[in-house]
Amino acid sequence: MVPVPRVADELAVRFTDAGHRLYLVGGYVRDALLGRPGSDYDFTTDARPDAVLAALAGWADAVWETGIGFGTVGARRGGETFEITTFRADVYDRVSRNPVVRFGETIEDDLVRRDFTVNAMAMELTGERRFVDPYGGLAALATGRLDTPATPEESFADDPLRMLRAARFVSQLGFRPAPRVVDAMTAMAGELDRITRERVQAELTKLILGAHPRRGIELMVDTGLGEHVLPEVPAMRLAIDEHMQHKDVYTHSLVVMEQAVSRETDGPDLVLRLAALLHDIGKPDTRRREPDGRVSFHHHEVVGAKMARRRLRELRYPKAIVDDVAQLVFLHLRFHGYGKGEWTDSAVRRYVADAGPMLDRLHKLVRSDCTTRNKRRAAALQRSYDGLEERIAALRAQEELDAIRPDLDGNEIMRLLGIPPGPLVGKAYRHLLALRMERGPLPHAEAEAELRRWAAEQGI
Repeated sequence: MVPVPRVADELAVRFTDAGHRLYLVGGYVRDALLGRPGSDYDFTTDARPDAVLAALAGWADAVWETGIGFGTVGARRGGETFEITTFRADVYDRVSRNPVVRFGETIEDDLVRRDFTVNAMAMELTGERRFVDPYGGLAALATGRLDTPATPEESFADDPLRMLRAARFVSQLGFRPAPRVVDAMTAMAGELDRITRERVQAELTKLILGAHPRRGIELMVDTGLGEHVLPEVPAMRLAIDEHMQHKDVYTHSLVVMEQAVSRETDGPDLVLRLAALLHDIGKPDTRRREPDGRVSFHHHEVVGAKMARRRLRELRYPKAIVDDVAQLVFLHLRFHGYGKGEWTDSAVRRYVADAGPMLDRLHKLVRSDCTTRNKRRAAALQRSYDGLEERIAALRAQEELDAIRPDLDGNEIMRLLGIPPGPLVGKAYRHLLALRMERGPLPHAEAEAELRRWAAEQGI
């Protein structure tokens, strides 16, 4: 039996008194049966929207009618928010994603138009409580099978976003799509272009943040959806990894993403996962065969950062996410110049300064980027990075590396050089910052002497 929240019990009384039926439906029912009940309540009813509004009057703390044209009324009671939608039996024009709204007469009418059978189960709250499962959702849930109530061709033609949602459920819940679902996704992948980038991005984000993101990405790529979402990812199948340890860069990137996930400490990290997935997308465009027969990908991190920025912008990701992912892609190869610790303290400071607030994520990404099967080489790389982190910690303790500033501020620069605010102050500031990065903190008198020396060279 599906546990019924208190707000649902109260609503059921009001709908019963008005002579209508009310059902808990969709994701709440699915998750409750999986033993993971949430607080995202969706209801469906035979009551038309005006009757729903009447049932809520005097009971709900707030009501909104934003979706009433589609039969949906939102409400809040206490700390709970929920939506109530009249039975639907919509017809889609199959050009846009917008249906011609048509109200249904039965719960079966409503459930058959839902995306997957595991979401096409309901719990009737009015009358004699009963579990409604006309399309085998419970059996599908028990076996982890993802299938559609109607044919997948009908379902995906009505709403192509459901194809990407299938990959999302594979990632989030570990489901396996039925063969007919995979076939329909493969045949109809191009239909996804009917969907706005914002909605595609929302589904992709949920997929990336799921418990099994690799499975979701693989389904997306194998069915051709990847070409319409992240085309740079399937493109990596064309480039062989220079270490010849993986079938292709695509597989390597999936392994890196899995290893990055295993290093998360504060829950799913969208920026880290995207950076891990995309860190090598510049390789196909920079692939070269060297005279000795080896394959190189010179400057793929530079090309890849630009590609990641362009793709994430196209998917309408927030600027902060775009910037952070691109910066991680750009920096992910920097560590390989560290060798056995040959970097000067100045080089270590620059590594930290360039990473900025991304340093912890960069640590995780770089460590995850080691996928060699040579255990001795893998251990050596991890030891080398251990050494770099130890040096960073020592320098940070010594001079508060995260807040590096020149030894003189702008006011002191203007006072010592007798100059007004302007570009020249900024130039002097940058010179002192470079000195600080190179030599560490200077005594105040030495910093003043360096500033005067620089000013003389500039003819100030």
